[in-house]
Amino acid sequence: MMNHLYLFALGTFFLFTGCQSLPAQNISAKKDLKNQNIIYFNPEVFPDIDEIKEPTNTAFYAAVSERVPSFKNYNVLRVDTYVPFDNVDVDVIKEYCKNNNAQLAVVPKVKYFKVGVGKYVFSNQVIISMKLYDSMGNFLTETYYDTYKKNARILGSAENSIKIGAMGALTNLGKSLKKSKTYSIAAEN
Repeated sequence: MMNHLYLFALGTFFLFTGCQSLPAQNISAKKDLKNQNIIYFNPEVFPDIDEIKEPTNTAFYAAVSERVPSFKNYNVLRVDTYVPFDNVDVDVIKEYCKNNNAQLAVVPKVKYFKVGVGKYVFSNQVIISMKLYDSMGNFLTETYYDTYKKNARILGSAENSIKIGAMGALTNLGKSLKKSKTYSIAAEN
């Protein structure tokens, strides 16, 4: 009878200690997910005019900063470097991700519509394009958002169009990732 009591006590002890360690592992795994980073490079601006690059960068990062808090487990890191949108150097992406402990990298492009005959006359409407890479340099997805076609906005500031376009491109980026199921960015609703 005493042997059965010891065996029962020993079995109960192992059962409770085994169950207690399982939630602790899940909590630490959740903490690791909250420390993931996304790198955003400076957007390539078209037309290539120095006077519009800084306001474009400021408006773009303001939009990204507003949108990213809805992504549960990611932090945004701004990299003040230019990566050409059409000729992305994968080694540069991998190096920046490694040095900044980032899991994803976004290479954006802002294209203003040219209107009229003059070289410097352009519209406040933009096309925001984004390419997403993982930390190994693998291309995950590409998306764009055209503020004129999507919202049919004629009036408004270029800054506002950039914010609307960046928000739309980020939404499209999340949707295309969800469809491809290669990587998951979860947004709160």
